Amino acid sequence: MRTTANDPVDALLATGLKDLWYPICPSGFVKERPVSLRRLGRKFVVWREASGKLHALEDHCPHRGAPLSMGMAMGDRIACGYHGVQVRADGVVTKVPGSPGCKLEGSRSTRSFHVQEAAGAIFLYNSSQNVDTPPPLNLPKELTDPEYSHFLCYTEWKGDYRYVLDNVMDPMHGTFLHKQSHSMAEGDATANFRIRETDIGFVFEKEGQRDVNFDWTEWADTGIHWMRLEIPYPKTGGPGGNFIIVGSYTPITNELAGVFHWRCRKLTGWQKDTWRFLYKNRLEARHWAVLEQDRVVLELMEPDANQREMLYQHDMGIVRLRRHLRKLAQAQLAPQEEKAA
Repeated sequence: MRTTANDPVDALLATGLKDLWYPICPSGFVKERPVSLRRLGRKFVVWREASGKLHALEDHCPHRGAPLSMGMAMGDRIACGYHGVQVRADGVVTKVPGSPGCKLEGSRSTRSFHVQEAAGAIFLYNSSQNVDTPPPLNLPKELTDPEYSHFLCYTEWKGDYRYVLDNVMDPMHGTFLHKQSHSMAEGDATANFRIRETDIGFVFEKEGQRDVNFDWTEWADTGIHWMRLEIPYPKTGGPGGNFIIVGSYTPITNELAGVFHWRCRKLTGWQKDTWRFLYKNRLEARHWAVLEQDRVVLELMEPDANQREMLYQHDMGIVRLRRHLRKLAQAQLAPQEEKAA
């Protein structure tokens, strides 16, 4: 009998589905020196060339397994600090100073990964095997359209990243947990919900209430999984439309999650400048206070809390998302199971 502890589907979801883009850190995390990042069930070394171009390999030297991040970046390659073995960004060993001409030279012995920088973050394509060309990184319009302005909010929360997914796919918690917020004090304390399918995912929304509170959440798959919601803003929130939050969440370990939220508004010209000034000087601290409420609740939940639930109608979105992610994991595992059989 399979349990959560030995379920291969759960194990895959715990470390992140393959062949998807994930945000792994803010851009400022990687400067002139190689950086080691534990994400998605493994350690990566990420570094920049002098031009700023990014590269990523598994943080593992094929010679003796030393962390490549302890070595020296040399343009498009990195020299291991243990024995000087040079590994190129495509995973090919180009030089073994201690034993020139040995069979290690010329071998593609280290996993390589594609990385791309956008919207103030570094994204990594979590490929199941080495690929020469990854699919395009397709982000929502709020992060690519110049008519929108955004700020990246990055933090790390203790616990499984899937609790963060559940939290965002739960608009009703805003009415209670965040009821003292300057932007979530309105609306009914009871609601019926529905699921509306889209071409790239689905929307979980309150029936008969829109632009009043945190009234809906969208989940989407565009080669990267992301979530979006809107919160109506009072006039004291400055120019622009609703306050939009785009989120994407990455497992660091089973007990730590990388939480990426982009806070966005649609505006241009002087209104954009006004909004950005107002955000940094007045609104950002309020938003962190709201986020802190979520963090405290999630970090105090037991690791097996989602195994001992009694769900009701407000939780349809969570059930829908969990089932969909399990189907994606099952599809990725199917070729391995067929081969084993």
